[in-house]
Amino acid sequence: MNRKLRYGILIVLLLAFALFRYTYQKHRTISTEKPLYTLSVPELEKEFTTNDSLALLKFQDQTIEIKAKVTAVDNEIKAVILDNILFATFTDSLPRTIISGKKIQIKGRFLGYDELLEEFKMDQCAIVP
Repeated sequence: MNRKLRYGILIVLLLAFALFRYTYQKHRTISTEKPLYTLSVPELEKEFTTNDSLALLKFQDQTIEIKAKVTAVDNEIKAVILDNILFATFTDSLPRTIISGKKIQIKGRFLGYDELLEEFKMDQCAIVP
C-alpha cells in the first residue's frame, strides 16, 4: 500500500511538472526572429481577398516584415497605421523619425484581420533598418 501511494504521488508530481512546463513556455522575442514573409500591405490584402481562411492560416502568429507608407501615428499607445489598413503597435516607444507620409519597413507578429474595423493587426513591431 505504501509503495502504491509513493508511485501515485510521483506520477501526480510528474504530470503537474509537465503541465507547468507546457503552460509557462518561454516567450518569443519577435525582434530577434527572422521574418517568414516580407511583403507590402497591398500584397497582404490580395492574399486575404483571394482566400481569407488560407491567408489567416498562413500568416497568423507569424513574424512578418511589411513595407508601407505611414498614414497615422499615435505616440501615446505606441502605434502607427500603415497604408490606411494596417494597425501596428510597437513594444518600445516610437522613434521620432516616424512621421505621416514616410515609407518605413517594420517587423512584427501578425495577429489577423479585424472585420469590424476592416484593418489588419500586428503587435510587437520594430523598425527594420
